[in-house]
Amino acid sequence: MNDDPQHTATPLSRLLLPPEPPTIAPGIVHSTFSVQGDARQSFLAWQERMSPVYDIQPSSKQVEETFDSSLSRYTIDNLSLFDFRTAPNLAVRSLGRVSTESFRDITFSVFLKGPPSQFVGGKPQLDAPHIPQVPSILALDMDQPCAIRSFHGRLLLLFVPRALVERSFPDAASLHGRWVHATTPLTRLLIEHLVALKRQIVGLGKKEAHQSFLTAVELLVAAFSRQAGLSGNSRAAVRAAVYGQVRRYVETHLHDPDLSPDSVLASLHLSRASVYRIFEHEGGLAAYIRSRRLRMAADELVRFPHMDVQDIAAGLGFNEASSFTRAFRRAFDIAPRDLHEYAPLLQRTHAARARFT
Repeated sequence: MNDDPQHTATPLSRLLLPPEPPTIAPGIVHSTFSVQGDARQSFLAWQERMSPVYDIQPSSKQVEETFDSSLSRYTIDNLSLFDFRTAPNLAVRSLGRVSTESFRDITFSVFLKGPPSQFVGGKPQLDAPHIPQVPSILALDMDQPCAIRSFHGRLLLLFVPRALVERSFPDAASLHGRWVHATTPLTRLLIEHLVALKRQIVGLGKKEAHQSFLTAVELLVAAFSRQAGLSGNSRAAVRAAVYGQVRRYVETHLHDPDLSPDSVLASLHLSRASVYRIFEHEGGLAAYIRSRRLRMAADELVRFPHMDVQDIAAGLGFNEASSFTRAFRRAFDIAPRDLHEYAPLLQRTHAARARFT
């Protein structure tokens, strides 16, 4: 007890009040959105909210009577963390869409409750079967098409600028469709860190929260690098360096008619066996070159609607129209001429979209 007459006691009424909730620090942008109830109205509202990044469709012809979903977003500068509670739906990023957008972030989805999403398009590379009751993490490249079926569940979704990922992972595009599962100390630490970040970000200062975001990114990239055999020891460091070297060479020579696995190996003085092992996840170096050329062709078909389709194909090493059409359709489920004809409409649609925030 303090008998000092100068001491002013806290009023009893103030002591009985609940503590004030923590606040969002300046510099941390926070927003929430939720829908609930009648599926016809709720689903339309969810479609509109997600439209800057995904085209949302019903998960099946048999639509549920209710649709309940919510998101909570925290953004610091160019990093965003979303806490999603999902209902069944199909999220699509079409080839035409990604070819008109400049949105090139890498996303990491951490599935905490319910079954993880499933691919029904985009032809991702699956690294391992899902493990029941173990959180899974899916990496996606927003610059590549895909279609994803979601179920009832909860996930944390992190949007990361491509350049930040590629500081440590030489080719962010190759992350598209890769999974890691929380079965190692590193991945379990990663899950715990992200969950703690979501729980504690309200009340953190911007600097502390931003550093926690960066730590999460470092852990994510480390987990995927280790899975790809690009980290962990000196041999992995060499693999990562060669991987980056080959990738850069291919990107700068996509329009070179002589680009081939042999030309890459000869120019960089690399062995065929070592390079194949590094690009095994892509189906080998030849498959990687073809994939990158097809993706570049898709971009140019949209960007240059005045050019002839075959001129674009020939400029990327596809000299036979029929073989180019078959390869393009296998990769993207659309004929190149159809995409080319849609280009003006796609560009107008893109101009009306806002970034997902």
